[in-house]
Amino acid sequence: MKAVMVMYDSLRLGDLPCYGGKEIELPNFRRLAEHTAVFDNSYVCSLPCMPARREIHTGRANFLHRSWGPIEPFDDSMPEILKKNGIYTRIVTDHNHYVEDGGATYLPRFSTWELNRGQEGDPWQASAGPVLENPHGKPLPDAVPQPIRNLFDRMHGQDMLNRNSYHSVQEYPQARTFAQGVDFIEKNHMYDNWYIQIETFDPHEPFDVPDQYIRRICDPDLVGELDWPPYAPVTETEEEIRSFRTHYLALLAFCDESLGRVLDAFDKYDLWKDTMLIVNTDHGYLLGEHGWWSKGMMPDYQEVMHTPLFIYDPRSHVQGVRREALVQTIDLAPTLLDFFGVEIPADMLGKPLGRTVAEDAKVREYALFGYHGGTLNITDGRYKLMAAIRKDAPQVYDYTLMPTHMRERFSAAELQQAKFVEPFSFTKGMHVLAVPTKPKYPAGDVLKPGEVLLFDLQEDPGEMHPIQDEKIIRRLKNALLELLKENDAPAEVYESYNL
Repeated sequence: MKAVMVMYDSLRLGDLPCYGGKEIELPNFRRLAEHTAVFDNSYVCSLPCMPARREIHTGRANFLHRSWGPIEPFDDSMPEILKKNGIYTRIVTDHNHYVEDGGATYLPRFSTWELNRGQEGDPWQASAGPVLENPHGKPLPDAVPQPIRNLFDRMHGQDMLNRNSYHSVQEYPQARTFAQGVDFIEKNHMYDNWYIQIETFDPHEPFDVPDQYIRRICDPDLVGELDWPPYAPVTETEEEIRSFRTHYLALLAFCDESLGRVLDAFDKYDLWKDTMLIVNTDHGYLLGEHGWWSKGMMPDYQEVMHTPLFIYDPRSHVQGVRREALVQTIDLAPTLLDFFGVEIPADMLGKPLGRTVAEDAKVREYALFGYHGGTLNITDGRYKLMAAIRKDAPQVYDYTLMPTHMRERFSAAELQQAKFVEPFSFTKGMHVLAVPTKPKYPAGDVLKPGEVLLFDLQEDPGEMHPIQDEKIIRRLKNALLELLKENDAPAEVYESYNL
């Protein structure tokens, strides 16, 4: 048995043809849908990038206890478990967060790994001169704090240095990543017991894409224009908005072409007979919907939380079908362990999806998702409840034995306030550090601190009109309580959301 995961970052469900996207032709995503089970109710769990990847390793929610951070000493790691059970595991990726402080323990969990440099503000190409001017982004709004403005200025300058090192399509990080992934398949297709994760940072912003893809979608006048939206409300002109969206779609065309290389390898070597294929993403992205760019600051809208997912399982050989079962990121680790016949650890709360692929078997009634210290969300697939943290909430903590943020270690000031606390049910008997942190309130006026909003996703898929139904709210709150108990949520979480 063999398995391939193709993972994208910030892949928007609504732009793919099998999910109703019509703005751009994506022949390989169409082809993918013909070969796989297409999931219509796939949701994130923990956000953003590294929390989602931690769940692909651990098969359990982590946003209730921890923000962005490494694999913890007590974490079960799916690729490492496979490795210890005789399955060769490999990752090829251009996701530079894996080699920052907050992602430092992920790659060594695999048997071997390869990192392609250059995405976003990756500190790769060198220049001791002044920061390069960035013509591809927009100045951040005045309200953005100066430290964040300085960070983005540095990232933009570094990004321009990186871009100047690409002289052909083949030199882009995504192209290098897929070339290495397909090379592994070609050299090892005849062997058994391996798993490869081919993971690209695209189509995450900045939407840096070879010019030929922009010309392909009939907008050559936008070549070289704005391609890096700010994490902020939409204040741009119609022309600027069109530039951002065009660059995203062009990058999506690049992603589609790369996907085709993997599908070609499946066809060439008839991998459909014995190889699982998973194509997924960590989360979606806002391209102006609800008046916002990107993710994280605003309420947790469907454009970010509802994700595309495709799975082919050679055990059932089911192809070209839709699946309605409610599934999440946490289900991917147990799915792969089950496929290889490896025991699923008790601390993994996700469910293997073999029967769901085969016959749409239900694995859960409710999905829980959100950001650490931010909005708490639950859905049954029809209704969705958003609960914002209270202004007078008790102290929020990061629970960790790996005190690093995205790009830096926890400061001395933070750790001077930390305390060791009793183990949680999943920390393997280890006491952990509780480090005080700040809650995250959704920006804008849609969801106020301490407020609860209910949406009917069937009648209002765009989440434009909250409804009032106390019976449904009570049912979802009760389900939320059960999921918090199942995940051994910290005591302060209950009070923070009036639970």
